[in-house]
Amino acid sequence: MTIPKFANVPHSFHAELKKRISEYFKEVGKSTTGNYSLFLKAIILVVSFLFIYSHLVFFTPGPVWAIIECVLLGGLTAAIGFNVMHDGAHGSFSRYKWVNELAALSVNFLGANNFMWKTKHNVIHHAYTNIDGIDDDIDAKPFLRLCETQKRYKVHRYQHWYFWAAYSLLYLWWVFVTDYKKYFLKRIGQIPIKKMSLADHVSFWSFKLVHLGLFVFLPIYTIGFMPWLIGFLIHGLVAGFVLSIVFQLAHTVEHTHFPVANEATGKMEDEWAIHQIKTTANFATRNKLVSWLVGGLNFQVEHHLFPKISHVHYPAISKIIKKACEEYGIHYIEYRKVRYAVASHVSFLRQMGRK
Repeated sequence: MTIPKFANVPHSFHAELKKRISEYFKEVGKSTTGNYSLFLKAIILVVSFLFIYSHLVFFTPGPVWAIIECVLLGGLTAAIGFNVMHDGAHGSFSRYKWVNELAALSVNFLGANNFMWKTKHNVIHHAYTNIDGIDDDIDAKPFLRLCETQKRYKVHRYQHWYFWAAYSLLYLWWVFVTDYKKYFLKRIGQIPIKKMSLADHVSFWSFKLVHLGLFVFLPIYTIGFMPWLIGFLIHGLVAGFVLSIVFQLAHTVEHTHFPVANEATGKMEDEWAIHQIKTTANFATRNKLVSWLVGGLNFQVEHHLFPKISHVHYPAISKIIKKACEEYGIHYIEYRKVRYAVASHVSFLRQMGRK
C-alpha cells in the first residue's frame, strides 16, 4: 500500500513542543537520557531475573513455589522489556551509544530480535500509529478486530471475552513465529525491512540459538520435559499478557483515533504530532508503582512525541505537553486509573466486535 504523508504546517505544534521541552531541559540542567534511578532499576530487574531463573533451573523448587517463580519470571521478562530494552532501542537509556545497544540487546537474550523490533516499533509504529495496513501493532487478524476498517468476522462478537487468551500468546508467538516470518519474508506487514548486514544475520541466528539453549534445552536437561513445559508456558503466557495489555491500553481504547489517509492525495489530515496525540492515551500517570514497573509507558503520549527522551523524565514533561494541548485546543487522552483504561479497552473491543 502507499505510505501516507502527514500535513506540513508552518509553525507546527510539534515545533512548539520541541521548543518548550528543550527550554525545560536547559532550565533544569538535566540530560534527556536515563539517570542513576533508571540504572539502579535495570540492575534490580536483571539480577532478580537471573536469580529466579537460576533457582528454577538449578535448584528445582517445589511445584507451588515453582509456579509462583514462573509467574514472577514472566513479569520480569515484560519489565525488562519495558524498562531496559525499550529505552535502549530508542537510544534514551544512556548518553553512550554502546550502553544503549547493550540495553537493546536484552530482548535478544529473552528470545526476540532487536533488529526486527526497531523496524516494527521505532520506524513503523511510531511514525504511522494506528494507521490500518501499516501499523503492525493493530494487526491481530483474524483473532481480533482492532479498528473499523478491518474485516469483521462472527467470532469478533466475543473478542471482549477472549482477548486475554489472545494477548497471552503474544510473547511465544513473537519469539517462535513472527520474528522468523519477518526474517524470511523480509517485510513487516506490507512494509519491506532494510537490508540486513552479515552482522545482523549472525546476531539473529546466534541469539535465537542462545535462547533455545538457555530456555528450552538446558531446563529440559536439568528438570525434565513436563516440568519445563509447564513452567515455560506459565512464564511465556504471563509475559505475553503483560506486554500486550500495556501497549493496547495506549492505543486501542474508546477515545483514540484510527485515521485514514485521503484517497486522492494520500495525505493525513493532521500534522504528525497531533496525529500522535489523537491516536495515543495515557493511564494511571499518578501511580508511581505502575510507572516504575511499565517503564513509563503509561505516559504513552509523551513517549510517542519524544521517544528519544528517557521515560524517567515523562512525569515532568507531561505537564508541559498538557498545558500546550490546552492552549491549542487539542484533546489529551488520559485515564486516571488502570481499571478505567482496561474498562475502556474492553468496551472498545465490544464495539469493534458488534459493528
